[in-house]
Amino acid sequence: MIFALTACAAPQPGSATTGLTLVSMNPCTDAILAEVADPQQLLAISSYSQDPASSSMDLARARAMRGVSGTVEEVLALHPQIVIGSSFTAPGTRMALERLGYRFEAFGLAGTVEESREQVRELARIAGHPERGEALVARIDAALATAAPPLGPPVSAVVWQSGGIVPGQGTLINDLLSRTGFVNYAALRGLQQADVLGLEAMLADPPQVIFAAGNRHSEEDRLLSHPALAALTDTRRAAFDPKLLWCGGPTIVRTVARLAQVRRSL
Repeated sequence: MIFALTACAAPQPGSATTGLTLVSMNPCTDAILAEVADPQQLLAISSYSQDPASSSMDLARARAMRGVSGTVEEVLALHPQIVIGSSFTAPGTRMALERLGYRFEAFGLAGTVEESREQVRELARIAGHPERGEALVARIDAALATAAPPLGPPVSAVVWQSGGIVPGQGTLINDLLSRTGFVNYAALRGLQQADVLGLEAMLADPPQVIFAAGNRHSEEDRLLSHPALAALTDTRRAAFDPKLLWCGGPTIVRTVARLAQVRRSL
């Protein structure tokens, strides 16, 4: 029935002063587009960015914008010229939007700083403001330079999430750890994204730093503060906001600031 009701709901022309109109259904692109697009262009962002448990951008700013859960009907009601989604967007949703004449651009999770830089530049180009993309890239590069580690060997560290999940090889945080003076304990053990590192393994061969990236809404957080961890007297435990793990772009600035803070305190 959607197609019968919306067959004539083609995207409307954008303003010459604001560029192409956009709807973002990807919380990681939300944060970037909020910085590189005009407010009039960004018709809506993902509702995930309005949730304090999942937002990677300023919550007040996100809640001042319109949010969408990602349904075709919501997008059609806004008539954007471009829909920004992710590699996790349901194929049926993408196909429906494209069939109705909407341009759909998918962005995956950046696995390195270089990939994140390219995503910033591409989103800024799509929005028609490449100079804003370059300005954001410059901010990221300045934050990385400020967070450069002191002289000395890297410190072994693990980012331990609820349920013992760790980000290992091929993740952005793996790259950011190495750039701030750490070596990723999980990656050294061949673990990948969302692999699990149990308490026994942590106790048997502990790293020098455990970044506890727990979710206070999850009962699985009990593992991160298990009493047995008190025996690791040579291991530093530091709180780490899990929202710093999900996205690149402007999130990198806050992430490396936290990593550098801990590294310099050792």
